[in-house]
Amino acid sequence: MNRLLAPIAAIVLLSGCSGGGNGGKPVRTSDAIEVEPAPSLITVPVEADLADLSRILEREVPRQLWTIDKPGQTCVKSKGLDIGIATIKTPKLKCRIIGAVTRGPLRLEGSGRDIRIAMPLHAKIRAENVAGLIDESATADAMAHAVVRLDIAEDWTPRGKVDISYDWTDTPHVDFMGQRIEFADKANKKLAPVIARLERELPGELGKLRLREAVGKAWADAFTTVSLNRENPPVWMRITPRELRYGGYEVVGGKLRLKLGLQALTETFVGQRPADPKPAPLPKMKRLEQGVGKLEFFLPVFADYRELEPVLMKALTKRSARAFDVPGVGPVMAKFKAVEIYGTKGGKIAVGINFDARPQAGGETASGTVWLTGKPVNAKNSRRVGFEDLSVSGTTDMTGGDLIIDLINAPGVVQYVASALTQDFERDYAKLLGKVDRAIETKREGDFIVEADLLRTRSGQLQAAGQGLYLPVWATGTASVRVVN
Repeated sequence: MNRLLAPIAAIVLLSGCSGGGNGGKPVRTSDAIEVEPAPSLITVPVEADLADLSRILEREVPRQLWTIDKPGQTCVKSKGLDIGIATIKTPKLKCRIIGAVTRGPLRLEGSGRDIRIAMPLHAKIRAENVAGLIDESATADAMAHAVVRLDIAEDWTPRGKVDISYDWTDTPHVDFMGQRIEFADKANKKLAPVIARLERELPGELGKLRLREAVGKAWADAFTTVSLNRENPPVWMRITPRELRYGGYEVVGGKLRLKLGLQALTETFVGQRPADPKPAPLPKMKRLEQGVGKLEFFLPVFADYRELEPVLMKALTKRSARAFDVPGVGPVMAKFKAVEIYGTKGGKIAVGINFDARPQAGGETASGTVWLTGKPVNAKNSRRVGFEDLSVSGTTDMTGGDLIIDLINAPGVVQYVASALTQDFERDYAKLLGKVDRAIETKREGDFIVEADLLRTRSGQLQAAGQGLYLPVWATGTASVRVVN
């Protein structure tokens, strides 16, 4: 049993030997056991580097945001001046205001659902020809803050809402004739449309993040076959995606991480590596309304009939040290020579016992093969295998009369055979689960990594198949797949 494992499956095809009956020999079956596929919803974290957005914005947002050139501006208003004997009005002082606002390097950071962009602003304004005599210049700094909230469109392109605000850390001004001349209002009027334009255009720039390409790569790469066990025996899991659902995002460590749920069928193959499934086009986005990371495992566990044959042979050889009490004949000695076990019709096993029998009182030796059939049984969620309805179905190679039949039908003989076949596979079952758990813990195929963990298991009703005794086991666990560069 511990040599034939199959870790995770939704569809399992089994094949065995085939052959016809020979007299009383039961038909050897090669039946296939089919299992209904159980879709799994696997976590697929897809990441995009926020540095990509930073580079896009650096390229798209001009360094010089606006310029101003306003001649004939009132730089100093007229005011009353008390000179003691009278109050006089000082003249308005006209000037020409020129200047520009530039931005510094953008800084991106974020957490949770917020992507925060900090944009330093630097203003340099000059008042020329104040009163036709002098020039004055002023510099000022501000910090603009953009908060971006993303959403994903049906075609997997990002879109978002951008809110931008700014505040002056040093308001544009000059000091002239003891007065503080403020230019903030004029700067604000020019800066406001720049902010409005960024709020309009930034959501469109988010489409250049290539998130759709990253999602598409994850989808295409998920059509794959992953090795779960390299040898003894080779075991493969084939993943065929069906749907891809979006469940939001978070900003972690400078990365934009999309939370996706991949609904896929998983199939297990023992032996030669199956062909990868053919990729399908990226489907439209659907909303994820349940938790991701849940994986439904199917583990077809087999007990090879060849493992049972020496067990039964050993028990029969031990029993043959004592005579069998055969009604109407008396004590009979038996010599067991061979045992053959395989699957037959009706979900039963066929047990062929080849032996010689000779009355202890003397007489002719009979020989032949007696065939019994019986149904393997186990309690719910139990790995202890027993057999019921074990009975003689026929004989082959008979010589020397009916003594062979009489001995096998003697009281207690069939029950002894059934008892000898009874096995408790609990220890092997535990070893199996441990092996599977280790096999699927982290597996990499090229750029595709599968990480999984078994959590709970349950076993079903034992069946006899062509390949061996088959115990269906279902398990749930957690799993994620990710694409690495």
